[in-house]
Amino acid sequence: MVNVDGRLSGEREAVVSVFDHGFLFGEGVYEVMRTYHHRPFLFEPHMRRLRASAERIALPIATTDAEIGARVAATIEAAQLPGEAYIRLLVTRGVGEIGYDPSLCPAPTIVVIVKPHVELPAAVYADGVKIALVSVVRNHPSSVNPIIKSNNLLNNALASQEAQRRGAAEALMKNHRGEICECAMSNIFLVTKGVLRTPPVDAGILAGVTRAFVMDLAGKAGIPTREDVLREEDLASADEAFFTSTTREIVPVSRVDDLVIGGGKPGPITTQLRGLFRAAIHAD
Repeated sequence: MVNVDGRLSGEREAVVSVFDHGFLFGEGVYEVMRTYHHRPFLFEPHMRRLRASAERIALPIATTDAEIGARVAATIEAAQLPGEAYIRLLVTRGVGEIGYDPSLCPAPTIVVIVKPHVELPAAVYADGVKIALVSVVRNHPSSVNPIIKSNNLLNNALASQEAQRRGAAEALMKNHRGEICECAMSNIFLVTKGVLRTPPVDAGILAGVTRAFVMDLAGKAGIPTREDVLREEDLASADEAFFTSTTREIVPVSRVDDLVIGGGKPGPITTQLRGLFRAAIHAD
């Protein structure tokens, strides 16, 4: 089910104008959420990040969080899904004449897409996955800053496609300084000698909502956690690795290309954090 500017329709009937600047120029921002117990999880931090992304591209969103939340709820209800939902919320510059002047677009376009959430196979969490350290470099922060969750995802798509060609489940990317920064669709974590480590935001990453949630869980559990500059050689010394995302939660990484991480199975801290995550989402 799709909601375009408050109008509900099926996936085949949902349309956006070809003169929408999101289509013409990739001008827009988005968030991905999912439901637990049929309610959007971490809606408020997702909305804060959406508005921060929009502000960074000078895209005003007059619609309130409550109004957007109502549209999301209406779209979920109309979808009548038997299980949990995947939610994609997009805000574009809107429809206007062809040109880069924001004033050409009188109002943004707000789209909510709801479809069934698809769980990963249990073997992924039991055995871990292979990721690939790809040649595609993450956007320079002075170009299209990765902290903006932009609809323009060509950089991520090219990285993901390279990883797929190499038989990997995710693409691990470096920044312009050659440091490990993030994955194409997720944030990366390493565990080294009992310390949970993840690149800082100024490495040129998206400040993941699930990343922050996991770091908070780790802190409450007494797991030492640091934002560290990570380099390729840190992969070889890591005892554990995992990545985080809204739809995939905490995914253990057993290999980076031909490098086996730890013993090639999810480690104790990864397993502990996954247990804490599952407990937290079902606590209420």
